[in-house]
Amino acid sequence: MAYQDFRDFLAALQAQGELIEVERHVAPELEVAKALRKSAAIEGPAVIFKNNGSNFPLVGGIYNSRSKALIAFQSTEDNVVQNILDGLARRIPPVLTENAPVHENIVLGDDIDLSALPICKYSPDDGGPYITSGIVVSKDPETGVPDIGHYRFELIDKKTLSFLALPNHRFAKNIAKALQKGQKTFRASLVIGVDPLIAYTCPIQVSDDTNDFEVAGGLRGAPVELVKCRTNDVEVPARAELVIEFEADFGTTVMEGPLGEYTGYYTPGAAKPIARPTAITYRNGAYFQALLTGVPPTENHILKQLPFEASLLQQLRQRFPTVQRVAVPPSGGTQFYVVLSMKPRFAGEARAAILDVMSSNLRPKRVIAVDPDIDVQDSNQVEWATAFRMQPARDVFIMSDLPAGPLDPSSDESLPNDQRLGSALGIDATYPYGTVIKVAGEACSPALAEHGKEFLEVADIPGWRAYDFPELRKTVPK
Repeated sequence: MAYQDFRDFLAALQAQGELIEVERHVAPELEVAKALRKSAAIEGPAVIFKNNGSNFPLVGGIYNSRSKALIAFQSTEDNVVQNILDGLARRIPPVLTENAPVHENIVLGDDIDLSALPICKYSPDDGGPYITSGIVVSKDPETGVPDIGHYRFELIDKKTLSFLALPNHRFAKNIAKALQKGQKTFRASLVIGVDPLIAYTCPIQVSDDTNDFEVAGGLRGAPVELVKCRTNDVEVPARAELVIEFEADFGTTVMEGPLGEYTGYYTPGAAKPIARPTAITYRNGAYFQALLTGVPPTENHILKQLPFEASLLQQLRQRFPTVQRVAVPPSGGTQFYVVLSMKPRFAGEARAAILDVMSSNLRPKRVIAVDPDIDVQDSNQVEWATAFRMQPARDVFIMSDLPAGPLDPSSDESLPNDQRLGSALGIDATYPYGTVIKVAGEACSPALAEHGKEFLEVADIPGWRAYDFPELRKTVPK
């Protein structure tokens, strides 16, 4: 059964020992970040900071570990990817309601005061406090199709925000279309505190004409309930904790940034558009949400990992049906490094799959293909494959003049984001096509024997995974 809302998910985390409450005062200015960093470092619990100087309890760390992601998807490690793929294969349209918990409190006009919210500063040199957990709901000005995605918003003053929307993301594309139509402003909404599968929908890689709420409905197995905003024509999740309806002004800019970003580096400050809140609506007893950014792995990386892996796997299988698994490790910012496993059907197919990944919207800088016997989530196994199944002169290649990855500090930051170019490294660490592998004396791929003459035998011990070793079990921490 799908979680109804943010509170349902918090209850599930608490029931499994993945949520704690802190009664003492913890300041949103860096102290919250320190606490969340310590918890994330040990894949520890999410935290409710009840005493933070505001009237809103502040929740952070709900996406900081793979175990919490599995709770969100109500899955196990063995079936989570397939469950996501099954969800992506069905689209369930949202339903509209007129009465919604998120409209229990409505703040308009002069009463709007963003400083009343516990907005955090995460890194010492950040340009100011940032909303990093907010999901922007915007519509394509031409088609009306809604998009949802995570975007950063800096608090400038109590009635002003500024934001970053990268040109390859749909929110920025919607803004660009509005500008082309002669609009000087653009209205959208920033949503905080939702059913986790709505949040996990945001990184899913889909086409620009996709209604993301239909994708979320498929993942949930139930429609998302929406309500129309009070000061714009956007529909938002009816059971969200808090919504900031805003108007982006393209004619007025302020200095936005720096921010310690998902790359683990600060992005430089630059002039960005402002966003003026037109309404703030929230539930009774609403939670606000913190989301830690910075050196991997943090919440921001785990939140993207499963959606990126599953949607990239789905796309690859359409062209390369023998692709079995995909990993997008947090160490690469859950974007710049991808590993895929596949059984090539002909010479050069693994290289073709690598090139396909390089051309994806993730814009990775390093892509490795390995055989299906390699666990793509195990860095030791991937390094073993690259050490002994490839020759650099034969199996490594570089593609240049590709669109640079978002916020990459090694790219030319003197250029606008849409003009930056980068390169990508491909490594085909699959056995040369036609090689027959033997494990424990038995050929693993006898069908390939006719295509080649090379035989390699893996020195492994049969049955070791199933071996009962009770003494060792006692020494493994839970």
